[in-house]
Amino acid sequence: MKQAKNDTGLIVPLLPEVESSENQIVNGASISGAVINISTTMIGAGIMSVPATIKVLGIIPGFILLLIVAFFVEVTVEFMLRYTQSGQSSTYAGLMGESFGTIGSIGVQICVIITNLGCLIIYLIIIGDVLCGNQSGETLHLGILQEWFGIHWWNSRAYALLRLVLIVMLPLVLLRANSLKFTSGVSILLALVFVAISSAMAVYAMWQGKTQKLRLFPDFANQASLFDLFTTIPVFVTGLGFHVNVHPIRSELGKPSDMNSAVRISLIIGIAIYFAIGFFGYLLFGDSIMPDILVNFDRNSDTPIGRLLNDSVRLSYAIHLVFVYPVMSFSLRANIDELLFPKRPILAMDTARFVSLTCVLLAVTYITAIAIPNIWYFFQFMGSTTIVFLSFIFPGLIILRDVHGISTTRDRIMAVLVIILAGVSSFIAIYSNLQNSRNNK
Repeated sequence: MKQAKNDTGLIVPLLPEVESSENQIVNGASISGAVINISTTMIGAGIMSVPATIKVLGIIPGFILLLIVAFFVEVTVEFMLRYTQSGQSSTYAGLMGESFGTIGSIGVQICVIITNLGCLIIYLIIIGDVLCGNQSGETLHLGILQEWFGIHWWNSRAYALLRLVLIVMLPLVLLRANSLKFTSGVSILLALVFVAISSAMAVYAMWQGKTQKLRLFPDFANQASLFDLFTTIPVFVTGLGFHVNVHPIRSELGKPSDMNSAVRISLIIGIAIYFAIGFFGYLLFGDSIMPDILVNFDRNSDTPIGRLLNDSVRLSYAIHLVFVYPVMSFSLRANIDELLFPKRPILAMDTARFVSLTCVLLAVTYITAIAIPNIWYFFQFMGSTTIVFLSFIFPGLIILRDVHGISTTRDRIMAVLVIILAGVSSFIAIYSNLQNSRNNK
């Protein structure tokens, strides 16, 4: 699946491998392989905030909203696949370039860069929550380091993350592409461990009668307002949006036409996992749930085995993010380099530029994660801006532009509906978050 770098600046696939057999290239990946790749993209940091969205929405509206977002994701991915088949492009940026020229390609690149950078910041915030805890109002949630060694200056968030960044993260992000496939495989396994253990803990708590009371609908009387409901949409959009990876995954399939089936199966898996985490997480912690559910696992059991499981849940996902970080950083670094230095030699051949760009990106993510240690803000920002463009607005615009003359009346109506709903919901979500920020000051 070795891929060349195209004229839009995006690398396809993000982690290229050199095939050792011609048969591997001819046969390509199976549907099951594509399903695993798409599902892995969905099971990211977004699942950490799903229980908090269920807290705001309630069980039934939360499940309905998840289905609605998944439906529109399937529709817009189908738009992209149809126009990819009719055109000559092999990347998202190239697809936009066919319809809107250089401006379209650059627009996709900028959105991808901002989104990836936001994801890296979220990863560091979650790792910091696991190691050093977090505080919500007057409630202090201890991290693993504080639980094990007590509260000291050297295990505060700033110092603990700094050591992690210098000792662990920096060597990982300096790895070249061929070495990253191993970190990706480990990260998938650790994510599954987190989902399995946390769900089992909720089922056991339900058996023991220690779960929290569930709320089926929003609590308008005490907490939620109508506008607050819109702030949950960006979380689902951020989690289920995988449009940037549609072309790399499609290029690896033996039959590109199988991509539609792989997308539908992956969305079903994603819906099941997201709802399971949201339901069981809210069942465990109720209204005390934090934007990052890992923070709540500091005080869920008084038994040694329970505390061991709590630590296992938090550490497994934190280590998962440590290994995912260099994969996302590789894509971000390549796209920034192509955008800023389009005429320079490829990044892998220029060690000075490679190392300096890597260090700058790592420093930016560290400083931001320390300055704004709340993943909810970043989910709201990305899910209301860049990911909305990548997941809904850009595909809708491609249909309306219709450079290949294949859009039907139904397609154009659906495209307009998607763009309007995405724009209105994003505007309300941004407005609600700004109002809440002012009220909290």
